[in-house]
Amino acid sequence: MITTKHPGHPADEVFNDATKAVERLELLYNQATGFLCDEFVRAMADGAPGNQRIRAYYPEIRFSTSSFAQVDSRLSFGHVSSPGTYATTVTRPDLFRNYLIQQISLLIRNHGQPVTIAVSDTPIPVHFAVASRPDLSVPQDGAAGFTLRDVFDVPDLSTTNDDIVNGTYQSANGTGPLALFTAQRIDYSLARLNHYTATSAEHFQNHVLFTNYQFYVAEFEAYARAQLADPTSGYTGFVSTGDHVITDPAAEIPDVSKLPQMPTYHLKRADGSGITLVNIGVGPSNAKTATDHIAVLRPHAWLMVGHCAGLRNTQALGDFVLAHGYLRDDHVLDDDLPVWTPIPALAEIQVALEEAVAEITEYEGFDLKRIMRTGTVATIDNRNWELRDQSGPVQRLSQSRAVALDMESATIAANGYRFRVPYGTLLCVSDKPLHGELKLPGMASDFYRTQVARHLQIGIRAMERLRGMPLERLHSRKLRSFDETAFL
Repeated sequence: MITTKHPGHPADEVFNDATKAVERLELLYNQATGFLCDEFVRAMADGAPGNQRIRAYYPEIRFSTSSFAQVDSRLSFGHVSSPGTYATTVTRPDLFRNYLIQQISLLIRNHGQPVTIAVSDTPIPVHFAVASRPDLSVPQDGAAGFTLRDVFDVPDLSTTNDDIVNGTYQSANGTGPLALFTAQRIDYSLARLNHYTATSAEHFQNHVLFTNYQFYVAEFEAYARAQLADPTSGYTGFVSTGDHVITDPAAEIPDVSKLPQMPTYHLKRADGSGITLVNIGVGPSNAKTATDHIAVLRPHAWLMVGHCAGLRNTQALGDFVLAHGYLRDDHVLDDDLPVWTPIPALAEIQVALEEAVAEITEYEGFDLKRIMRTGTVATIDNRNWELRDQSGPVQRLSQSRAVALDMESATIAANGYRFRVPYGTLLCVSDKPLHGELKLPGMASDFYRTQVARHLQIGIRAMERLRGMPLERLHSRKLRSFDETAFL
């Protein structure tokens, strides 16, 4: 007979104080993961325990209300839509401490009801439990001397999928979701972020810039050093690939011989309101991968500041395109977000970007149209689309009123919409293939030299404007469904 060894089942506790509730979450999580790590070390040293399974569970937040009372209709989060019981499993409460305190506080305040902190019935996979221990790693299947899953729990796809964010979640026990992501889904993404970006999740900031060219990285580092040299900037450190942190603006950053798939850099502030730059490279697959995993960190906004093909003869190399619509021809999200779903422009993001362009370029009002065009951005999955018969693609682009073409922007915007993360796009025209101006080496180098710094400055200025905006205003109700989770 197989028995189960676990760290015990502490009693449920009720809280009207969000900070104390999170402290309880931390205690339960640390007890569970500490137990799993100790048992894992013992099993690796002494072999699998006979006829015994080792198991510990994620902590969870539960909330119940029986009232149909309406909360402030201006709020897009911080409340449930109808009476019932809601719950979410929690991982890494240390990492999400401020977020959890904020979300629990809103829930308690808006409904006048406490939350319950308890042990869930979702096991913690041993891979995720040891993730915080750099001295431990789970060996490949067959290398441990015993079958790992016979003793420990491993990741379970039934709790790592995106059925909540996709709107397909079906409760088995009548309990609704309190948050968009389960603990296992978050743990999976935290591990993937470290793999793809070579930086740890705790360094990511609340404002994320995506780009599709490495040229932006050098400019971002130069800006970061200038900010660190200014004691009034509010920035506290710069993190580069490999979690290398500098606080001295003159400090050296070691060269990395092998860059990760998506090199990522963080200009940090003490409260997490700094800026993260992710070079996602080229293509919608990378764009989806990055946003799939960064979304679990619940950033306040993400923006695409990359290069594009200009589709209008009136555009010039170096002009900007502010996307107010997207033609999704990238296909990577078709199974998660139907192509008929509109991806609206968000007023708060659009205004911040337009004002940032005006500030950096010193064009105002009608004159701003000289160097910036607002319109539809088409995103495709074929970098060499020009090599095909152009009659079909060009007709479709014309009918959509597209003014620019790239391979990432619509993917990032669509995933922002799907994950309820405010999004926006400001692209820079680097070629005009329909009008004979191809991206050739000589043209490209001149363009990059003159435009990258200004483009990045605009993205940074826009983020700094958004940083000063209240969350309840930035997180638009347009991103929330009529049956939405309470947590942002």
